[in-house]
Amino acid sequence: MRRLFCLLMAAGMACSAGAAEATNRYEIRRVHDRDGIGKFYMGREIAHVMGHLAADWLERTNRDEEEHTGKLVDQLRLKAGDVVADIGCGTGYFSGRLARKILPGGRVLGVDIQPEMLQLLTNKMAEGGLTNVVPILGSITDPHLPAQSVDMVLMVDVYHEFDYPFEMMEATLRGVKPGGRIVFVEFRAEDPSVPIRPVHKMSEAQVKKEMSVFPLDWVETIGTLPRQHLIVFRKRHPSRVL
Repeated sequence: MRRLFCLLMAAGMACSAGAAEATNRYEIRRVHDRDGIGKFYMGREIAHVMGHLAADWLERTNRDEEEHTGKLVDQLRLKAGDVVADIGCGTGYFSGRLARKILPGGRVLGVDIQPEMLQLLTNKMAEGGLTNVVPILGSITDPHLPAQSVDMVLMVDVYHEFDYPFEMMEATLRGVKPGGRIVFVEFRAEDPSVPIRPVHKMSEAQVKKEMSVFPLDWVETIGTLPRQHLIVFRKRHPSRVL
């Protein structure tokens, strides 16, 4: 009985330590940007999530003109047979474009935490005759990707809205193959002329800072888009020695 009691006490202490560690990752401030949630991670305030009622903004007719979205997809250098996770896929604006690039044999895992967005995604893919896009309902801490199944993760203007960025990235990486790529597309915080609210932008330095705690290597930052940068990382192979 004493041994059992000790084991239960040790387990309880470990759980408490884990919860404290998770809590200490984040800071809550009463004074904050009105477009943020008042929760800070590594000095950055987390932005409010764009709800499905604003989905029309994702499908606006001048989006390609403003953001050069076709060029963005071209720069991902996808190939037939790739498995791509479009996290924060929304209406599927990028999911459909990715799906066509990886035919034949490729699949897009369209992840969103809003069932309404996934319904819009499903409808849009059906209208386009695309059958290689799989909708996945994620959570605020886990995109629910199959283990080590993904060649590339794409996050377009979404990472800065994650309520739990550490937990979300930790879970995301479990779904990425060793050597797989993680691509962040974020509006450039370094450029005040980009007409986006500050908490919905991220600097290259901040993205690198937040990814430094994971088994990732920075590959490149592509700055050819008019308003956003593409920041590319690669998941390390388990055998790699730093």
